[in-house]
Amino acid sequence: MAKRSAPAGHGGTPATAALTRAGIAFTAHPYDHDPAAPSYGLEAAEVLGVEPQRVLKTLVADVDGRLVVGVVPVDRQLDLKALAAAVGGKRAAMADPAAAERSSGYVVGGISPVGQRKPLPTVVDASALAHETVYVSGGRRGLDLELAPQDLLRATGASAAAVAR
Repeated sequence: MAKRSAPAGHGGTPATAALTRAGIAFTAHPYDHDPAAPSYGLEAAEVLGVEPQRVLKTLVADVDGRLVVGVVPVDRQLDLKALAAAVGGKRAAMADPAAAERSSGYVVGGISPVGQRKPLPTVVDASALAHETVYVSGGRRGLDLELAPQDLLRATGASAAAVAR
């Protein structure tokens, strides 16, 4: 996989800039996003021709009053109890979308686990480690970044745990 930033005409995002700064190889995959798509993640998998298990969605949760990021395959759901346990917490609920946008610097549907405005504790579902590469949001709707799962962990300071159901 070649190390590169976003393709010409698509502009960089904080996610592509963070990966480039860290010297992490990634491939940008822009696509025409349909705002009417019922699931942005499943739309990305279909349009890019990738198995849904390799396309990861980034979800922000509130665990005992602090924001935490869970990254799970788009065809699965975030297990809030497992996420809380993975970060040493007791209770978890999905974060208010406005709080997730303020903290991450991204819009809902385009939140990337990489290059967030305020780095948050991040847990990537352990199933991601079974793949040579995975896809995550590039920081806006219609842009996914392909990278090795170990590089995703490194770029986000994440741990891996079973947090999908």
